[in-house]
Amino acid sequence: MTATIQLGQLAEFLGATLRGSAEKEITGLATLQEAGPGQVSFLANPQYRKFLATTHAAAVLLKPADAEGYAGDALLIADPYLAYARISHLFDPKPKAAAGIHPTAVVAEDAFVDAAASVGAYAVIESGARIAAGVTIGAHCFIGARSTIGEGGWLAPRVTLYHDVRIGQRVVIQSGAVLGGEGFGFANEKGVWQKIAQIGGVTIGDDVEIGVNTAIDRGAMDDTRIGNGVKLDNQIQIAHNVQVGDHTAMAACVGISGSAKIGKHCMLAGGVGLVGHIEICDGVFITGMTMVTRSITEPGSYSSGTAMQPAAEWRKSAARIRQLDDMARRLQQLEKIVEAVTSGGKASSDG
Repeated sequence: MTATIQLGQLAEFLGATLRGSAEKEITGLATLQEAGPGQVSFLANPQYRKFLATTHAAAVLLKPADAEGYAGDALLIADPYLAYARISHLFDPKPKAAAGIHPTAVVAEDAFVDAAASVGAYAVIESGARIAAGVTIGAHCFIGARSTIGEGGWLAPRVTLYHDVRIGQRVVIQSGAVLGGEGFGFANEKGVWQKIAQIGGVTIGDDVEIGVNTAIDRGAMDDTRIGNGVKLDNQIQIAHNVQVGDHTAMAACVGISGSAKIGKHCMLAGGVGLVGHIEICDGVFITGMTMVTRSITEPGSYSSGTAMQPAAEWRKSAARIRQLDDMARRLQQLEKIVEAVTSGGKASSDG
């Protein structure tokens, strides 16, 4: 965390145009409404422009067009939200763990832990696991046999990696996440479910982030695979053999059924569900609470379900939906009658 930084240094760091005092000391970030002297804010959403006139921020990240009429100090840049994302790391108070293995950690004799890695209290690292340089493993984490974590990874406390989980470089995994749990695989024998051994693993690419209490199941035979740059929110379920393409993002409570394939640069909003064995092409955006029951082959935005409405209106709509099948059959019958009458009329006039 940076204690203070001058406004001119921030401008240089971002490649922004400075309007105001380069020597002004900046101590943190805040919203336009809450910012005080010494804090930088940003305007990315036009609906917050009304707060520009009353903000006490030391400076504001602005698009050049939005700076017109604003008298305060500013950093002019094409994408204020992206700029905010970049400088947020300068003021991040997250503690940085010191290298070394805590005396209460349990590390198998044939596991490898780089000297530049940090292993927290009561963590367990099993046989054959490999931990690269710069990795932080929080307290009470479990790293299963033969699992690997690439350079610069960060595991919050209580992350669980089962056996044969392969993690790329600079991967962030939040508390409660479980990678490599057994997929939901059973065969039915005369009404009795017989378990199928899940003998695949999990492979995670570089620069992936995995949220709190998210579960990624191991593959039944091949690995479940998460591509580079994928961002997963909290409480997401990814079933066995799923494949997720590079730089796809999913919001909270998404559920992906087994063997589904999701392309690159897709976005799945909160609560989206996918049935198994379907494919989603690159560049797809799926809106919140959508249930995807078939493959999507064209990029674009997709939705399902009905929007919120007053309960009384929704009940009327639901009643109409139950009547649709009968109404469709009656309409077909009417169309046939109209067609017969029309055809008969034409025949008589022609004669």
